Amino acid sequence: MALDLAAIRGRLNKLQNTSNRKDNLWKPTPGKHQVRIVPYKFSPENPFIELFFHYNINNKTYLSPSSFGRPDPIVEFAEKLKRMGDKEDWKAAKKMEPKLRTFVPVIVKGEESEGVRFWGFGKTVYQELLGYIADPDYGDITDVDGGRDITIEYTSAEDAGTSYPVTTIRIKPNQTPVSDDESAKQSLVETQTNITDIYSELSYDELKSVLEGWLNPTSEEGEESTSQQTLSTPSTPKTATAATVPTSQPTVDDKKKLDDVASAFDDLFNG
Repeated sequence: MALDLAAIRGRLNKLQNTSNRKDNLWKPTPGKHQVRIVPYKFSPENPFIELFFHYNINNKTYLSPSSFGRPDPIVEFAEKLKRMGDKEDWKAAKKMEPKLRTFVPVIVKGEESEGVRFWGFGKTVYQELLGYIADPDYGDITDVDGGRDITIEYTSAEDAGTSYPVTTIRIKPNQTPVSDDESAKQSLVETQTNITDIYSELSYDELKSVLEGWLNPTSEEGEESTSQQTLSTPSTPKTATAATVPTSQPTVDDKKKLDDVASAFDDLFNG
């Protein structure tokens, strides 16, 4: 039987994505940083890349196909759970819904030799940046000739005394070129990595298999028994909490809940 070379290349690419992410993503450390958003080669009219992710599925993060308008089996299953009419099912479904993370290509001042990297942030920073660009006093801050640098101050959750790190931004008042070298400016755009090379998308069937394995963990996969699992998956009746399942054997209600979830999966994908 001949080797499936396409499948092997695809698997190799996914394994290599870990190093690609480290090289191509930038995350601020505590303190102040200065960056410049540059036009995105693969979408010159809009540098903001909106991606949706499923977090903590088998303790991993998965890019949702809904980022590109494609069907997502985890989203479909979450909608199915919501329709079951149980409060805990609804909470579990909300946990399963993909969360937005927005990325922009940036040059980090003082680290120009690293090239263009992607800075990812949440809704608050995204809205703030859009607000600046929508303000005619600022306009297109990403323009390579007349854009503006951004000062980012990042404070850890511990230092901020909050549950999450705090990121504050300030747009510099002066308009400056991203570089005085014309060839360097052109290279900043032309040598960019496509963000889909960093975050690869699983096929519908692959993501469905991930979901099924998460809902029905086996000992071969290194999963804990039902009595030892934390309630971070929809395989128990209190999925939405972060508490630990009692070490006693599952009750009749627990088993019924497991059966209900399994039945919902079968109805959706195998019916």
